[in-house]
Amino acid sequence: MAKRPVKIMETILRDAHQSQAATRMRLDEMLPVADKLDKIGYYALEAWGGATFDSCIRFLGEDPWERLRALRKAIPHTKLQMLLRGQNLLGYRHYSDDVVRKFCELTVKNGIDVLRIFDALNDVHNLETAITATKEFGGTVEAAISYTTGPVYSMDYYVKLAKEMKAMGADIICIKDMANLLLPYDAYDLVKKLKDELDMPIHLHTHNTAGIGDMTNLKAIEAGCDIVDTALSPLGNGTSQPATEPLVATLKGTDYDTGIDLRKLNELTVYFRGVADRLKKDGFLSDKVLKVDVNALIYQVPGGMLSNLINQLKEQGKSEKLEEVLQEVPRVRADLGYPPLVTPSSQIVGTQAVLNVIMGERYKMVTKETKGMVRGEYGKLPVPPTEEVIKKILGNERPIKYSPHDLPPELDKLRDELGMYYEQEEDVLTYALFPQVSMPFFKARYARKHGVDMSVFDDKDKVHPV
Repeated sequence: MAKRPVKIMETILRDAHQSQAATRMRLDEMLPVADKLDKIGYYALEAWGGATFDSCIRFLGEDPWERLRALRKAIPHTKLQMLLRGQNLLGYRHYSDDVVRKFCELTVKNGIDVLRIFDALNDVHNLETAITATKEFGGTVEAAISYTTGPVYSMDYYVKLAKEMKAMGADIICIKDMANLLLPYDAYDLVKKLKDELDMPIHLHTHNTAGIGDMTNLKAIEAGCDIVDTALSPLGNGTSQPATEPLVATLKGTDYDTGIDLRKLNELTVYFRGVADRLKKDGFLSDKVLKVDVNALIYQVPGGMLSNLINQLKEQGKSEKLEEVLQEVPRVRADLGYPPLVTPSSQIVGTQAVLNVIMGERYKMVTKETKGMVRGEYGKLPVPPTEEVIKKILGNERPIKYSPHDLPPELDKLRDELGMYYEQEEDVLTYALFPQVSMPFFKARYARKHGVDMSVFDDKDKVHPV
């Protein structure tokens, strides 16, 4: 067999700490080893997107765009990659085409090389604008299949989806297994079928929540997978990605040898142990995230979703209801058309399951997001809900034929709303994604820059007492 070195995308700067530590790693913890990360020989570093954007402004007091620029400057040779939710971007609603285009333009301009673009419903219409814009502005498009199981999902379903993504302009196809549901031999079959029928690079993203991630990666590699995601061991395994070091060691001397020096990798391991210790000390990293959780296979609940369910029940004083909620999740998912459980569908299904259990009656209280999903506001559902479900959730309303391209332009309006707090075009996008969170951030930035006390600032008339 000809040598076929496997490429590795390292997730320590994004998904690893998102999955295990609530996305609380700071920029000042990344930069000291940026040069070493750059010289390891990774295919790419996932450094942006997902929940990092929200966390930067909500919890860390960082401008996410400044973070990206700083990382780009410190990591000049290795590709930087991000995760983007198609028309959803990084927020929790769909955005107009002009916002999506501008976001993709500035993302590439500020330093991202590869955009992994997916849709929670696998509705390719929600990928179209982001894919087109990314290609136009010089980025590499990695279109991602949201992997799950259910009545509609099969090998043929995923191959058809991948072919549609390729036709739209995808450079790479990613199998995005967010809940660690992809069993090793299924991974082999899926990767082989994709390689045979598409003749393009295949990238596998899985987690180790159910304890099968390492085996899934290995079987995928044997089937022809070109790139896999791993995380350095201090923040690897469990709800995160399988650890980087064991895979590098396993493949050394084989036809799949990554070419990465394990001794150099260990220097990074030692450093990030210190970061992990800090995250644990500050209460963001729990040993629970490292335990094998079979619920991922039984209920299809990703690690982050499970944490949210536990917190929601705790806040309601109903922690003892967790098992009931876990049993309700697949029922709600079935009612809503078997969506893959990934942001935002995982939050929608999970919250509705909690309400159904706490209220003691299914759909006695329905969230606006659940109504929106059944109405069709998030795109085409994999399986149409039954008339009974539609009636129970929407009453006399009917589902709509939704197109993301029907949304009116928003950029100019958002720019006007930002007003005096505008400093860069990137601010408009930050405000678009998180208006409530970003405005206090912008006001604090303004106060630091101009030396004013915002507590006595008249925001309505834009005046400050002398």
